[in-house]
Amino acid sequence: MNKTGVGASVIKPDALHKVTGRALFAADITRPGMLVGKVLRSKVPHAIIESIDILEASKFPGVVKILTADDIPGPNGVGIIIKDEPVLSKDKIRRIGDALALVAAETEEAADAALQLIRVVIKEIPAVFDSVEAMLPNAPLVHNNNNNVLNVRKIRKGDVEAGFAAADVIVENRYLTQRVEHAYIEPEAGVAEYDGSMVTMWVSTQNTHFDRKEVARTLGIGVNRVRVIQAVTGGGFGGKLDISVQCYLALLAYYTGRAVKMVYTREESMISSGKRHPYIIDYKTGATKDGKLIAVKITIIGDTGAYASYGPAVLTRAAVHATGPYEVPNVYADAYTVYTNNPMAGAMRGFGIAQMAFAHESQMDQLAEKLGISPVEIRLINCLRPGSVTTTGQVLQHSVGILATIEQASGQAQTICENCWEWGDKSMKKRGLGIGCMWYGIGNTGLPNPAGAVVDWLDDASVNLMVGCADIGQGSDTVLAQIVAEELGISYENVTVVSADTMVTPDGGASSASRQTYISGNAVRLAAIEAKKIPLEEAGIMLKQDRANLTFKDGMVWANGQPTGVTVKAVLASCRMKGKLTLGSGWFNPETTGLDLETGYSSPYATYAFATQVVEVEVNTGTGQVEVLKIIAAHDLGRAINPVLVEGQIEGGTSMGVGYALMEEVITARGKIQNPNFSGYLIPTVLDVPEVTSILIEDAEPTGPFGAKGVGEPSLIPTAAAIANAVFNAIGVRIFSLPITPEKVLSALTEKKAQS
Repeated sequence: MNKTGVGASVIKPDALHKVTGRALFAADITRPGMLVGKVLRSKVPHAIIESIDILEASKFPGVVKILTADDIPGPNGVGIIIKDEPVLSKDKIRRIGDALALVAAETEEAADAALQLIRVVIKEIPAVFDSVEAMLPNAPLVHNNNNNVLNVRKIRKGDVEAGFAAADVIVENRYLTQRVEHAYIEPEAGVAEYDGSMVTMWVSTQNTHFDRKEVARTLGIGVNRVRVIQAVTGGGFGGKLDISVQCYLALLAYYTGRAVKMVYTREESMISSGKRHPYIIDYKTGATKDGKLIAVKITIIGDTGAYASYGPAVLTRAAVHATGPYEVPNVYADAYTVYTNNPMAGAMRGFGIAQMAFAHESQMDQLAEKLGISPVEIRLINCLRPGSVTTTGQVLQHSVGILATIEQASGQAQTICENCWEWGDKSMKKRGLGIGCMWYGIGNTGLPNPAGAVVDWLDDASVNLMVGCADIGQGSDTVLAQIVAEELGISYENVTVVSADTMVTPDGGASSASRQTYISGNAVRLAAIEAKKIPLEEAGIMLKQDRANLTFKDGMVWANGQPTGVTVKAVLASCRMKGKLTLGSGWFNPETTGLDLETGYSSPYATYAFATQVVEVEVNTGTGQVEVLKIIAAHDLGRAINPVLVEGQIEGGTSMGVGYALMEEVITARGKIQNPNFSGYLIPTVLDVPEVTSILIEDAEPTGPFGAKGVGEPSLIPTAAAIANAVFNAIGVRIFSLPITPEKVLSALTEKKAQS
């Protein structure tokens, strides 16, 4: 058995460099003669640009180059779905923070001084900051479209009105979720240089291959003339999928012929980066008297801000997952992606489903209360199973572990409180338990999202693995190395991973959508299988054995389950003597179908992750303060390639969920962020992190590498929902908007007292 392969909690190869401070993040990289790059940004949310005068700024000592939109050689627009965000604004400003000009200078002081000397003449125009108002016919237009509705995703299943007519109980509410910052410790940063032929950059990113295409497009040069190398990245959570410094650096290096470094300040990072979408969710649920869900009608309005970013994909995923991990025969859902002059919203851990979980899990608890059954029971009655039909008409065949997560999480919770699911007074009046469930489609929604890998045997039977996916701290390099080690029957320590370098690694797609273990993992395993073919054939010749009877294990050749005494190293040496190359490539693209525009009918994901979390809270009814005491998190991830990394993902995700539930909110006023730094934007500290019990449910996915799916984003999704339900369980008042602040709790308690 390979004790360092799949299922082993091996140590991450980058761990020592990070804990000793030797890891080079983008801001640590230096190049000879390097310049400092800075961006001039808009201070108003909506305006016409009349002129930008750089003459005086260009004369300031130490300033080497100033660029405006007129200097961009290629198309002036970037974006993962729609190229609607200008690299540098030319005619119009659409948000506070829009980039207007770039400066390259010998020193940071000279660059800052030049920014102050650039003269921009603008004419402010009416703006729109409310997503509902933005949908009205007379609203100010953010882009040159007929209206501000960028996209509408429809889900239609069954006859929803007939379903409600047959319902015995109906629950209908509006839920509001807030705009949230990713709060990664490392702000956006990078270094670029241009040698007259090739642009090379080292950047903090989640998708080097996408960056390469955007940079090449902006410069108007071939993709082969851009090399993007991922620097050690200090967190991303979706916020480093969008283009940040990449095109600015490329332009400045291209025009100066010198290396340029750019590092955002925290305030600049928060103003310019994408956020989690704030939602308005109108949710109506009907059930029969025996607790069976029969109809759901939902309207979701997502404020995507001034630019699309991932907005249409986020709202599409929200619509697909809107009913939660439950089978509902009649569904009617509309999800609107809406432009405003607010900060841009894009991808963030959970990708639109954390908002929906808050709504659908609150609905489930209210239905249970009306029906007089426990929150656990109503979920057990309705949860998806093999053979269930999803909201998009997809029939689930295997690896549907939601039932096991509910049973195990709720069973563990009984050790906290024997009567924890009873409604009414509690023996501990200020404490309560809440449950939250979720499901999450792995990978992009109904779209191709392949990944590739190359495995190269070396003479000593060690291996080089080349993959395009970016390790942003989640441990993909580790997990992929373990998959190769398991497939080749070698030690994990004998696998070296080269990742996210566009010059030498195949495209791995984005490190997002919890897709890398499943998709790049499959590509890696297929590459390893391919890499074994020639050595196995050679071993068969050497041993006079049928290749089908041979395998590699612990660096040896085994025949019919027994060691032969021949080493893999000897087999590789024989291959070399005969001029046989021993390498393999592989790629994997999950089988999905696109969503029908009118009904959403499709199989948008090849597999789904499932989870249940149970949370214990204590609510101080005098101050309104909510403290999360314990979280029990049961996650169906198919197979744990590295159990300790999985537990780390769960602990990190639940911590983010606590922040989302109780304290985090980007506060804006007329498009301006009021708390653009960590002194005003509150995130959980070590004192806020509860005790977390992780339960790993391994309902193997047949199409996954050794049965694996994913857990990165699922770990966050149900936490806020469970906390909201626990608050109600503790004090008998329900909060319908996030975050659940002390002020909201006290207000709800006061209102309850006035009504009693």
